Amino acid sequence: MAKFITIEGVEGVGKSSVIGTICNELKRRDMKHVLTREPGGTPLAEAIRELLVTKHDELMMPLTEVLLFFAARCQHITQLIKPALARGEWVVSDRFTDSSFAYQGAGRGIAFDKLQALKDWVQGDFKPDCTILLDAPVEIGLARIQSRSKDRIEEETVEFFYRVRDFYLQCARDNPKRYRVVKADQSIEQVQQDVVAIMREVMST
Repeated sequence: MAKFITIEGVEGVGKSSVIGTICNELKRRDMKHVLTREPGGTPLAEAIRELLVTKHDELMMPLTEVLLFFAARCQHITQLIKPALARGEWVVSDRFTDSSFAYQGAGRGIAFDKLQALKDWVQGDFKPDCTILLDAPVEIGLARIQSRSKDRIEEETVEFFYRVRDFYLQCARDNPKRYRVVKADQSIEQVQQDVVAIMREVMST
């Protein structure tokens, strides 16, 4: 049966590399799959993404930000994720709803009950089958992205990302059946081995 896999973590933990490893493992087994991301995944959701990541002269309010994320997510779920799963294709997504709770909730301070209400409205009980959390100390992740051009959210403070990381780790403790934590400060070879082992476990269930 096709499954929905999400990859989470703070900035600079190597999500792109891990996603490549996951897709290669699926290809190796001739398993049809779709690679996508949040915010984004559909033309309309990608247009919303541009609003979210671009730096603006006007301050974007936290509530505006979170509503845009969930608007993009609504399109993503209904127009891409669920149809792909219905066709028997695995879906691999760079981030999903956990990011909203981590970044807009823990990071920005938006009340979790408000986020939960939006989640219930937009997706009901729909959730990933497995979430791979790439975890590394915040300083290591931020150091890795120093050389690239940062988007609006990547320019947040170190303290902001501490809150985000702490929330993710709490999620993993609270949801051990869905979450798989991979130490992202290991060698890339070890990270890839850990991810392949997780994927083989998920495929066998």
